[in-house]
Amino acid sequence: MDPIFKNYVVSFQLGRGRRHKNMAVFPIITSLDGGPDYMTLKEALEKSVIAITEVSESGSVPNLKVSNKAGIPVLLLDGEELAGAKQNRVLNTTILVKEGTEVVIPVSCTERGRWTYDSREFHESGNLMAPKMRTMNRQAVAASLASSRQFRSDQGAVWEGIDAMAVDAEARSRTSAMKDVFEAKKTDLDAYMKAFDCETHQRGLLVLIGDEVVGFDFVSREKAFAALFPKLIKSYAMEAWLESRKPGAKIDARNGEDTPKAKAFLLSVEGCEQKMYDSVGLGRDVRFNGTGVVGSALMVEDKLIHMAIFAAGEGEKAGSMAGAGMRRSFRL
Repeated sequence: MDPIFKNYVVSFQLGRGRRHKNMAVFPIITSLDGGPDYMTLKEALEKSVIAITEVSESGSVPNLKVSNKAGIPVLLLDGEELAGAKQNRVLNTTILVKEGTEVVIPVSCTERGRWTYDSREFHESGNLMAPKMRTMNRQAVAASLASSRQFRSDQGAVWEGIDAMAVDAEARSRTSAMKDVFEAKKTDLDAYMKAFDCETHQRGLLVLIGDEVVGFDFVSREKAFAALFPKLIKSYAMEAWLESRKPGAKIDARNGEDTPKAKAFLLSVEGCEQKMYDSVGLGRDVRFNGTGVVGSALMVEDKLIHMAIFAAGEGEKAGSMAGAGMRRSFRL
């Protein structure tokens, strides 16, 4: 790992972990400079200073157009879902859209059964892809970058992953929409979300589900992280709830065992190899690969804006969604 990134990871201090059922969350705190100022997607949409639309009247599934009318950059996080227009999409990578610019961004469809306008502009769905799907998408994008320097996902695998999640959640959707699965499980997810609070000075979170670390997200500015916190918790909570339904799942609290595993995961990240590419927006897009871990980051002017690292087995590293196609007996 490059010394700049290693310096950040070494600086990460874990706050007191909290556990709800099968999910434990550790705050990540650092004293390092947060870098350039920016606003989140949610804030920019609420202030009507960003417009996200189809690239044309006919549209293009893997691309959307973003116009940033704000006076500062806007952060779009990988896995954030945009709802509306001709079909819902998620971001394929984290992008910092420069103020006063228009850019075409790479996305994946999360609503296979619709291709008609229900609004001219997108709004945020309030959802972010669950970790396993983010990991799968991240690996597909990394492979695309390595071969063609394009931020392309495996769209078929995304649809298959959503279908599998809907089957496991016993959630129905007329348009095979990821958003509908999250809405169907709102009560269950709310129970997780109420159990965790964003702490003062917190800029990241590391999550365990059951006995194992799932991964972490770090965002450079406290205000931005606080705005993203509910969406991130909901993302991990969906994974936790799905895992809790599996036969033999452990749901009892093991707070004393969580901390060593959390610290060990951070140490393992330092051994990652990395590849760097020009970002769609500001800065450089970085891809990490290590023993049992994969991830990505956005670096702007030597400042880490966002980093997400996840545990990954060999199947997940290959972008595999093995077994999803065999769980279609529950018809949507």
